[in-house]
Amino acid sequence: MEKKKKKMRGTVAPVEEEEEDERKSGDATFEIRNQCPYTVWAAAVPGGGQQLNSGQDWRININPGTKGARIWGRTNCRFDGSGRGRCQTGDCGGLLRCQGGCRGIRCAADINRQCPNELRAPGGCDNPCTVFRRNEYCCTNGQGSCGPTNFSRFFKDRCRDAYSYPQDDSTSTFTCNGGGNYRVVFCP
Repeated sequence: MEKKKKKMRGTVAPVEEEEEDERKSGDATFEIRNQCPYTVWAAAVPGGGQQLNSGQDWRININPGTKGARIWGRTNCRFDGSGRGRCQTGDCGGLLRCQGGCRGIRCAADINRQCPNELRAPGGCDNPCTVFRRNEYCCTNGQGSCGPTNFSRFFKDRCRDAYSYPQDDSTSTFTCNGGGNYRVVFCP
């Protein structure tokens, strides 16, 4: 069957697409694309993880009713044959395969270039929880135990849709309809 795609630029965008695949009725399909000039190790919960060299795509199907799903990029990763290793940014417990109508989400800021010195990492910009490991950044003491910080405001000011700290649900959690197709693009 011939594909028909509506081009939309941005970090997450709905895509009109017809394709024969093995997804179940009601699944949402996410096409994760790396347009960066470097390798991105994409991560998704649920979904796992995948190395994406420049120009590569990865498709995942998410079951209807899934709650708390996330997709993010990792850089400078090294994994062994069993999928164990580390990433300099965006690591998910040392594992390649992470455990665990939608409105478009867009961020055109060059976060890596603007990254605060305290969060700079060889692969880009790390998050404050990974760097400092304190409740004010990680919200480890439960719901309501933390709020926005100067670092989360740095990300939010540049990318208003960014999930900028663990309890930033009120402004950065989005619901996508099942049965839709979505595209996540790194370096749009």
